[in-house]
Amino acid sequence: MKSRSRIAFAAIATTAAIGLLAGCSTGSDASSDGKTKIVVAVDAGLEKPAKVAFQNQVKAFEKANPKITVTSREYTWTGTTFAAELAGGTLPDVFTIPFTDGKSLIQQNQIADISGLVSKLPYAEKFNPNVVKNGENADGDIEALPIAAYGQALHYNRDLFTQAGLDPDSPPTTWAEVRADAKRIADKTGKAGYATMTQGNTGGWILTSLAYAMGGRAETGTGAKTKATVDSAAYEKALTLMKDMRWKDDSMGGNFLYDWNAINQAFASGQVGMYVSGGGNYGSLISQNQIDPKSYGETVVPLSGKDAGALGGGTLAAVSAKSTAEQQMAAVKWIDFYYMQKLFTKADAQRDAKTLAASDQPVGAPQVPVFDKATYDKTLEWTKEWINVPLDQMKPYTEQQFDQTIVPEPAKNTQELYGLLDPVVQAVLTDKSADPAKLLSDAQTQIQAKLDSAK
Repeated sequence: MKSRSRIAFAAIATTAAIGLLAGCSTGSDASSDGKTKIVVAVDAGLEKPAKVAFQNQVKAFEKANPKITVTSREYTWTGTTFAAELAGGTLPDVFTIPFTDGKSLIQQNQIADISGLVSKLPYAEKFNPNVVKNGENADGDIEALPIAAYGQALHYNRDLFTQAGLDPDSPPTTWAEVRADAKRIADKTGKAGYATMTQGNTGGWILTSLAYAMGGRAETGTGAKTKATVDSAAYEKALTLMKDMRWKDDSMGGNFLYDWNAINQAFASGQVGMYVSGGGNYGSLISQNQIDPKSYGETVVPLSGKDAGALGGGTLAAVSAKSTAEQQMAAVKWIDFYYMQKLFTKADAQRDAKTLAASDQPVGAPQVPVFDKATYDKTLEWTKEWINVPLDQMKPYTEQQFDQTIVPEPAKNTQELYGLLDPVVQAVLTDKSADPAKLLSDAQTQIQAKLDSAK
């Protein structure tokens, strides 16, 4: 799920349903002056400084590529809207998708095959293999470029920790401590000590994150032999933890219909003490939710049990299947300029950092490297002059993130699986008598039916 990065999901159209739709774009044409025109995605809901920073990037790109004209359209990937835009032909020429959608869109020929153009890029052979595989076709060629990756993190409000008499420099390291701290925050401040996303596929995403951190897995096998495994001890333990925090501790507040955008806003406004989301979420909290940096804290997701790991995912940049050859060339140049060069070359890393910092946008927020860790460490060194995020407040995460096992999201029917788990999470938070074991058993039956019906 995005983090991609970010990734707020609204009652998703299934991968199978997406497979019936034709890949489309805005149908941008060449400009009358002979320039190639492309429409590129820009995150919806950006605050004014972030919009200024983006436009500065566009100007720099057009100066470097005088035969290309770039216009932007607000876009945020959500399941239902993406499916509708794919069907209706309103996607930008360059758009982003979560890792979980990469394989299916490639297999269905619903994004442009830009692998020939990508193969000529100087870093084509330098990607983190665990990251780039999400954008590869069956032959191992890259058709969608990974632009960001994440491992789940526990985000916490330092102010609420202090008000509750907790040490914000010593966040919880076990789920028992998460529960205890959440109750203390709720009792002392009246705010939700811990909250979770529950709708638009995010409920299933976060439940799976907790279950993976407790040693569980959502699926086993591959292809036609894939079997659902959500009816398991780890999933039941994760679901029971949330139920106990809700009904025994009363530490989860009163909103049980959060999606990604809504929980970010609640957290940024000081209404939530802790929640789980992607490790690189700080950038969104700044650019879209205006969080007070002094209130922010981040640590790794607690891991417990054999095979425990932090669920990971990320974001791919893709090109519309309906774009012309000229637009595909221009689109790859834009992806290279806007997303990739800052991750790979000193001059562009510094240019990007300087541009962002000048617009008061975050520089240096933690992330899983798209390339290797050595390259990632170099970018931090190259841009240290402009780093403006509270790194000291992120140390519980940054000092441990590379020691954690990152476990990829379930590979088959991912969004459908998450969507079928949403009502499971909602049920335990809104119905005191809900039975986690029964809910998971029923969900597994539904998920297995989807897996069996998928091509």
